[in-house]
Amino acid sequence: MPYTGNFQVFEEIIKEIMIVYKHDNRPWLIGYSGGKDSTLLVSLVYEAMKRLKRTGSKMHKKIYVITSDTMVENPIVKNYMHTSSQSINDASKRDGLEIEANMIYPEPEQTFWSRVIGLGYPTPEPPGFRWCTERLKINPMNKFVNDRIQENGEIIILLGVRKGESLTRMKTITAREIEGKLLNMHNDIPNAYVYNAITEVPNELVWEFLLKDDCQSPWGADMKYLFNLYQGENIGEEQSVLGEVDKEKIPVTGNSRFGCWCCTMVKEDKSLQNFIDRGATELIPLRNFRNELLKMRDNPQMRDNKRRNGTVYRKADGSFGLGPFTLESRRIILEKLLELENETGLELITIGELKAIDKMWDEEGDLSCRKLVDTYFKVKKVKLPWDDYKSPRFDDEAITSIEEVADKYDIPVELITKLIVSVDDNKHITRNNKLQKSFDQIINQNWLHFNMIERGLDGEDPKN
Repeated sequence: MPYTGNFQVFEEIIKEIMIVYKHDNRPWLIGYSGGKDSTLLVSLVYEAMKRLKRTGSKMHKKIYVITSDTMVENPIVKNYMHTSSQSINDASKRDGLEIEANMIYPEPEQTFWSRVIGLGYPTPEPPGFRWCTERLKINPMNKFVNDRIQENGEIIILLGVRKGESLTRMKTITAREIEGKLLNMHNDIPNAYVYNAITEVPNELVWEFLLKDDCQSPWGADMKYLFNLYQGENIGEEQSVLGEVDKEKIPVTGNSRFGCWCCTMVKEDKSLQNFIDRGATELIPLRNFRNELLKMRDNPQMRDNKRRNGTVYRKADGSFGLGPFTLESRRIILEKLLELENETGLELITIGELKAIDKMWDEEGDLSCRKLVDTYFKVKKVKLPWDDYKSPRFDDEAITSIEEVADKYDIPVELITKLIVSVDDNKHITRNNKLQKSFDQIINQNWLHFNMIERGLDGEDPKN
């Protein structure tokens, strides 16, 4: 049944989607976050495909609905995202549509915990130290997109963005539009085109449309539940009462953004707190851990005094800047995270991540090669699958001797361990130049020579 009245704008969009779909054979990709705008877009596309199916049109190309799981999503939101993705697939199969929902993840070596616990990355910090978004969301999404381009030559990306959503987005969308064209070349991805289907939908109609028909999406998801998720969030860019849905007398409000439960970009996570205030008390331990993680990031005792590349730097006030978490600090964070899993019953770190972190620690200088598997067993009381295969490079007595020699001759233990790891990793390689390059890289790191460099810059004799 066609939409009329206030919903006429959606009728026009559905008709346009049907025309664009039939126009060529290029597959479509839709980024689906589970939020209101991407839900609106997928709903309209789904309805357009059902209409095409009813008229006898062939479903001649795939529509990929892709959802990014950063692996540190708010557990409530994560469950909704996964359930919705599965529901889309089930409904698409039932209705005979070429719509395929996919969950995409960062590689095990690139996850939040692999970077923080494995390599000691400090957690994100304002104003601009946000290393996570690219690794957790952008890169996995780009890989999926590029794989589809390689398979099909060209693709069309449908974006769930609206001019009414924010002034910034309105300017961005308007700048990219080409007068008289529905498809625009993507600014950054070769052989990808962009179709902005819902740019003209006003804010006041989004929730009203989603909550119609007993609050059911075309694939059977409960839109009232999605609305409740938004009420658990801090209303961000806009906050305006837009009316109410007659059936449940639900007040309809503006925008919101979901985030990672362990995000430390803000001092207080209002999003997580709002979920808790609305009754999600199971999130309290996660909030407490997140706050503790923030304190650990700001604790100089838990941080190295140099960057990962070996450079030492001074801040504007003359004090030394902080580097990554020390190896022992990372072990503490892992232990606390595993204890949090025990407390909540949630899977917060995967076996794949643990395996990646274990390898990283071996390369970072864990001469025992047992820190991770022993920590896991201590907390979980069960062994990791590869525990029995982990043999130490040196036993405790040898490691103690190395530390005593380092102390006696005033040589940094880290320097010795890095050299030992380098020799061990290259012992079966016949090309001596690789070992030499590894040695040179370690010996010439900035932190070993920083005092001499500073004295030289101050006009002093570095030899004195």
